[in-house]
Amino acid sequence: MSIFGRWAVLLLTVLFTLLTVHAQKTPDPHEVPIMDGEAGPCSVAFAVTDVKGTPVYDARIRVHIEYGFAGVRRLDLEGATNVDGKTQFKGLPKKVKGGVLEFHATEGKREGSASYDPGKSCGGETDSIVLIEK
Repeated sequence: MSIFGRWAVLLLTVLFTLLTVHAQKTPDPHEVPIMDGEAGPCSVAFAVTDVKGTPVYDARIRVHIEYGFAGVRRLDLEGATNVDGKTQFKGLPKKVKGGVLEFHATEGKREGSASYDPGKSCGGETDSIVLIEK
């Protein structure tokens, strides 16, 4: 094989590798983001919409969790919604201080919230959050 042929094969190999790596890094916009607290067996999913029912992309959902004996363990989680307005939190403790978790969602000037009781429903239910203007 000539030197030109070797360079052509090398160039094609590098180009193919770069294209393959780029294709693997392109995320699916419909894949539901999952935030794992690694603190227990419970999970909850959210569908965030505006007042018209349109899914809200990149809404930030935050929760502060106090659990363990006398609530000495603390965990702050934040997740964002995908293009379908969905996100999921897993690895949540079954027993939390106060019994109920308050999830707060914001996007721009809009906000909303949802309560979740992991002691009553630990199995991954879906809840909705409607964002309204502040």
